[in-house]
Amino acid sequence: MSILPPMAGSRMRAVKHVQSGQVLIEQTRWCDSFLSRMRGFTFKRKINKGEGLVLVDKQDSRINAAITMLFVFFDLGVIWVNESGKIVDKKLARSWRLSYSPKEPAKFVVESHPDILDKIQIGDHLTFIEPETEPDS
Repeated sequence: MSILPPMAGSRMRAVKHVQSGQVLIEQTRWCDSFLSRMRGFTFKRKINKGEGLVLVDKQDSRINAAITMLFVFFDLGVIWVNESGKIVDKKLARSWRLSYSPKEPAKFVVESHPDILDKIQIGDHLTFIEPETEPDS
């Protein structure tokens, strides 16, 4: 249970592996504001399989795609994805480490349960799918 309230206006996306067509993460929180990216998984006590975040920047960058694991109490599987959807790096990010950055510039940082790393390879492609909404009655 998080000690912080849900972010107002946060949106959800599914993460799909293009080559296999498999949905890797059913629901990730889409973090495209400074505060939502900064908050990430800080102060949360555990992560469940199938849970994740997508940290979104305005353009590909190595510096802006760097993450910190300070105040994160569990390890994460981290995937860096560039603007064209190509996976440019992946790492097991250990809790309480100062910094991780990708080998190549990335626009998206996918953070999830560490088992996600076994399902992808550098060079694969991901896409982010908005969930279907119910039509207004």
